[in-house]
Amino acid sequence: MPCERKPMRYGHSEGHTDVCFDQQGKCILTCGSDGDVRIWESLDDDPKSINVGEKAYSLTLKNGKLVTAASNNTVQIHTFPDGDPDGILTRFTTNANHVTFNQSGTRVAAGSSDFLVKVVEVADSSQQKTLRGHEAPVLSVNFDPKEEFLASSSCDGSVVVWNIEEQAQVTSWNILQKSSDVTNAKSLCRLAWQPPSGKLLAVPVETSVHLYERNTWSHVSSLSDDFITQAINVVVWSPCGRFLAAGTIGGYLTVWDVETKLCLERQKHEKGYTVCGMAWHPSGGQIVYTDTEGCLGLLDGLSTVSAPSAAAAAPTTKNLKTKDYDDLFDEDGDQFLDEEASESRSPVKKSAVADDDDDDDLMPATGRPRHRSSFLDDDDNSQDAGSVNLDKFGGGDDASSAIVPLVPVAAAAALRPVYDGPMPTPPQRPFQPGSTPAHLTHRFMMWNSVGIVRGYNDEQDNAIDVEFHDTAVHHAMHLTNSLGHTMADMSQEAVLLACESTDELASKLQCLHFSSWDTSKEWMVDLPKGEDARALCLGQGWGAVATSALLVRLFSVGGVQREVFSLPGPVVCISGHGQQLLIAYHRGTGFDGDQALGVQLLQLGSRSRQVIHGEPLPISRKSYLVWLGFSAEGTPCSIDSEGVVRLLNRSLGNTWTPVCNTRDHCKGKSDHYWVVGIHENPQQLRCIPCKGSRFPPTLPRPAVAVLPFSLPLCQTTTEKGQMEEQYWRSVLFQNHYGFLALSGYEINEHSQSQAQKEQQELLMKMFALSCKLEREFRCVELAELMTQSVVTLAIRYASRSRRMALAQRLSELALEKANQEQAQQEEEEEEPDYTSHSAGYRHSGDEWRGARHSHSPTPQQNRHEEEEEGEEEEEAQEEQMEAEEAAESQKPRLNPFKKGPASPEKASPKPVSTASKEGRVNPFKVSCPGKPSASPAGRAANVLDTMTMSNRKPSASGTTGSKQSKSPVLKPLVPRPKSKTQATLLQMSSRAGGKKAEEKGKEPSAERLKQAEDATPPASAGDNQENCRPKTGFQLWLEENRKSILADDPHLEETAIIKEAMGRFRTLSADERLSWTERVKGEAAEVKKRKREEEDDVGEEGEERAEPQQVSAKKKKPLDTSAKLSAFAFNKD
Repeated sequence: MPCERKPMRYGHSEGHTDVCFDQQGKCILTCGSDGDVRIWESLDDDPKSINVGEKAYSLTLKNGKLVTAASNNTVQIHTFPDGDPDGILTRFTTNANHVTFNQSGTRVAAGSSDFLVKVVEVADSSQQKTLRGHEAPVLSVNFDPKEEFLASSSCDGSVVVWNIEEQAQVTSWNILQKSSDVTNAKSLCRLAWQPPSGKLLAVPVETSVHLYERNTWSHVSSLSDDFITQAINVVVWSPCGRFLAAGTIGGYLTVWDVETKLCLERQKHEKGYTVCGMAWHPSGGQIVYTDTEGCLGLLDGLSTVSAPSAAAAAPTTKNLKTKDYDDLFDEDGDQFLDEEASESRSPVKKSAVADDDDDDDLMPATGRPRHRSSFLDDDDNSQDAGSVNLDKFGGGDDASSAIVPLVPVAAAAALRPVYDGPMPTPPQRPFQPGSTPAHLTHRFMMWNSVGIVRGYNDEQDNAIDVEFHDTAVHHAMHLTNSLGHTMADMSQEAVLLACESTDELASKLQCLHFSSWDTSKEWMVDLPKGEDARALCLGQGWGAVATSALLVRLFSVGGVQREVFSLPGPVVCISGHGQQLLIAYHRGTGFDGDQALGVQLLQLGSRSRQVIHGEPLPISRKSYLVWLGFSAEGTPCSIDSEGVVRLLNRSLGNTWTPVCNTRDHCKGKSDHYWVVGIHENPQQLRCIPCKGSRFPPTLPRPAVAVLPFSLPLCQTTTEKGQMEEQYWRSVLFQNHYGFLALSGYEINEHSQSQAQKEQQELLMKMFALSCKLEREFRCVELAELMTQSVVTLAIRYASRSRRMALAQRLSELALEKANQEQAQQEEEEEEPDYTSHSAGYRHSGDEWRGARHSHSPTPQQNRHEEEEEGEEEEEAQEEQMEAEEAAESQKPRLNPFKKGPASPEKASPKPVSTASKEGRVNPFKVSCPGKPSASPAGRAANVLDTMTMSNRKPSASGTTGSKQSKSPVLKPLVPRPKSKTQATLLQMSSRAGGKKAEEKGKEPSAERLKQAEDATPPASAGDNQENCRPKTGFQLWLEENRKSILADDPHLEETAIIKEAMGRFRTLSADERLSWTERVKGEAAEVKKRKREEEDDVGEEGEERAEPQQVSAKKKKPLDTSAKLSAFAFNKD
């Protein structure tokens, strides 16, 4: 009859536990993370407790001595059963992870996280032997029954056999998966020597147990089972040495007959928790085990299992053989022995005298026919499928040389195909970014920039606490978790909760819409039957939930169902920010410990579109995703289990750039950082340090630390590498300015200009360093990244350094940059803006850089604007636009990214930027005559002054807004001013139409112009001023080429004529367009000359009117760029 699984008993608080029997088997001893050792005489009675420290990691008992490994870095001795302290056996610099006695009870071996293994005499603790050689924390240790060898396993992936007396390594195998600490290890790898001879060493490796032979240290066999899909944690031998039991991370308990490699017993933990401790009763009839939740379990009745063994009782008849198998697999109540389940990884070695005749004797007592091929083969030379699958899944590369080889080695090797390829990786489970594991009784359900959601699920209470960083958003809430919610997210509008389905209830989505202006602030929806919520998130005005049916369901924050779409694979996590939705899912099966994840980025709102179309999400090798979300400025970010933080680089084709490695800041290998937020301005990674764990405790409230960013460039210890890293990090973290501007939000122009100035300073420093190193080609490469004004400084530096060839090349580069800026300026002035940009992901890198620099006009751009703008009509348009801007700026708009700079945990109630005090700069405004205009040469010189003096003499506006300029201030985008095309159309229509402007223009343009000219009265002084005012080059070209355009199509409207003229004007070369501009300036000078001759007759009004035009003429004096640069470059002073 199979064994009986006793009900579990709660023994310790959640966390790692260990268990053992006393020598007589009368008591069970357990220890746990609560620091107590409990002595159980029976599972039905209450245990006796002994406190040994804050936490107890391992225990062992022999000869009345209880040895424990406690959290105070010591190995202690207590008397048994009294529990009195009996001294400290040894100390380590960190925690000891495992302790064990030798066979005689005279020595104790202990392995620690400081990579050491110590063997200590119990009678005299000063007699110690230290075994050094591991390169990571030690997982487990075990004595050879003959006390000659000691085996140990480590997080460095190795299993080592030591000679105790010589304190030297005998052999080692690198067969385990590497990890940085015990808490990160895939398995505890509690290995064990076979009693009583120590002939075999059992080592749990992934989902199988490898058996190594003593002295030869060769891998002789492997034990595995189909039902074991997760790593084996611990193995223990029966006292007789014939049977081996194993406990897995998935909660399976398996017992094998080592000689036949037959799986005799399978049991599953009633809740599927990880088995982390096992011990076999001295009599062999019971196995006791503990899990990571602090519970204790017992398997009873194993003595009946150990009796029938193919090797112990050599079967002479088929009836005896059949009886053995009927005894082993008789009970169908075993939940894991289904008649349809495959037994392919539980092979049965055929008896040497297997009978070929009868097949009918394989009917078990239950009357249910079993698959005979799973147990016996008729042909002695045939190969059972189990052995094939055993090798296929890594069961053993030397399985043909088993303990009792019954098939010739050559024949077995020829018939067993071996798969040596990569092994599939178990897919990562769904999780909520910013939450701790759901199995914890006290946990963070969400921690983000808005607040904290805590969950409590213990014997006293099952509730949820919601706390806001800024109490102005909402007061704290206490909710009763009657539905068993396990997922949560929160924003400045609502709190979203979800629970999985049960046998009676469907999976539910509950929203607490606390920002609603009506009285109904809560709604709930049931998901369809059989569909469970796996992940959820909130954005601005919407929420999303990803389900087990590979669907993503969108809801409005008020409860209206919106779009539903499918995912290509199972979801891992989702995150929302503003109108952006970020989704991570499984693209396929990963191999060799790698996860195969994909990512989608969707832009919701009025112009919904998919920005990232399921591209692979890059993470580190053999790692998994631990956090996915957005920075405070709206840039997608990801963090993997190796601590690498990656930021989406929009200017480089939506690639992911690593910007930080939190492991570099950890003091110990078992320490981690739990990320709660990312900020780009200022550059901060906000996280919680977790000592010895991956997750922080809920109480006391953990403190938030700030880590800096650093790009993984080469040679960052050198001056050149440091400046390169600072420059490219500044460029990367400035991308959000362009994104926010194109998304319709105002940005802090002061912070942006400061970042641009820092970049130019770094470029100039790298330029100077390259000059010193005589790297002139590198200097030109750096100059290509500079602005035109900084290139002039580089020219001066090169000329003073007597590098005339470099200065000549830089002057050519500066001239080229000036021409490019002029051409770009003309195109921007002439091209109408009929298209409105959306989120801005699809723009190229040049457009992103243009968006970044568009807020800081160059001196040449200002000069062109002053030359081409009028005086009276533009001022009227300016007043009208400013009135529209003032009206628009008064409209409130919800800011989803509101974040205070002083305390990143609290939203800023009144964000004020330096730029917001003056409003948006009007590009059409002409400087007034009373203000002195700085000369171009003075502007070029000012660049150096501002770069060198900025640290000593900050501007007044910078000092007043210094505290508030650390993070971007997001405001509604004010209306765009009228484009140059519209202003040109207005001027020309006012001149051409005159008093006929109110009539409906259905006639051809040529006829309308002719009628307007005939109907125009004699020009007065005011008309003369308007008609003779300076034109742009395009207006002059249009006047002379209007007839040719109308000849091609006489039915064109005035707007169509201007569009057609602009298209033709753009096709002209830069020199031709420049010549038209020069002609305009010449005509303007002639007009002013004629006006000065007429001033005597006009009188006082004429004098007042001529004065601003003379000032304007002085300002519009053309500047020869090449002449200026040549004089500037070769100035010996």
